[in-house]
Amino acid sequence: MTDLGLIFHISFFMLKYINCDIVFQEFPDEVTLAFNLSNCPCRCPGCHSTFLWKDAGKPLTTAAIGEALKHYGADLTCIGIMGGDAEPAAVNELAIHLRKTYPHLKIGWYTGRTSIAREIEKEHFNYIKVGPYIRHLGGLDSRQTNQRMYRIDSEGRMTDITSRFWEQPLAK
Repeated sequence: MTDLGLIFHISFFMLKYINCDIVFQEFPDEVTLAFNLSNCPCRCPGCHSTFLWKDAGKPLTTAAIGEALKHYGADLTCIGIMGGDAEPAAVNELAIHLRKTYPHLKIGWYTGRTSIAREIEKEHFNYIKVGPYIRHLGGLDSRQTNQRMYRIDSEGRMTDITSRFWEQPLAK
């Protein structure tokens, strides 16, 4: 392995995950394998995932991703990276790896920051959720939320699709 390859290898594996699961609501119209990353520096008051604040869990390796994908089957349409704000460069490298290795899957990322880190190359993602959880404003399903969900095109252009999470009034 070259020195450059070793550097990539180490930076990619700094991410740790607590668990992964199939989710249906985090990214519109997707069946997502979501990896919950630990060591969240945001520590939003009212956070429903405070267990992700600790630097804990297992290294997120290519083998762990491959095993989870094998286990959950071919019905998946998306891989979700939930967190990673302590290591945005590693999140970007992970997205590059996922795009190359699993080109049939979409890639989504949840960041609790108010803006997208400069290390993130948006064209490697299909979705990015931006914004900390603020209890009185609610999550993505609240019309008052400060959080935003963006669909990203292949050029890195962002379209706000937050309203997809809001309950629509019934037609009369």
